[in-house]
Amino acid sequence: QVQLVESGGGLVQAGGSLRLSCAASGRSFSTIGMGWFRQAPGKERDFVAAISRGGAGSYYADSVKGRLTISRDNAKNTVYLQMNSLKPEDTAVYYCAARIGVVVRTAGQYDYWGQGTHVTVSS
Repeated sequence: QVQLVESGGGLVQAGGSLRLSCAASGRSFSTIGMGWFRQAPGKERDFVAAISRGGAGSYYADSVKGRLTISRDNAKNTVYLQMNSLKPEDTAVYYCAARIGVVVRTAGQYDYWGQGTHVTVSS
């Protein structure tokens, strides 16, 4: 079992920044791939970013490239999502997810999920 706890969401004006954190426990962190997904009201849960187990590989949705950056600190069992130049369309509940093995972009292939953290970007 892997437990995931997100933090760092909140209300920010367009153009602002937030940093989300996701703390993991229950399994050796370096053995799990990590991803961030988001779900806006009335919409499906979409892929945002993912990072490989060792941190060497990172992957992004086209809509966030150049603005959002995923990173991980395996010593702290934590994955981060640095969010810059935020737009109102980034408003959503953000979820971190863990996958035993290589990272993918498909939500259904992740094994564990956090409870989500709300991000609201005002115009």
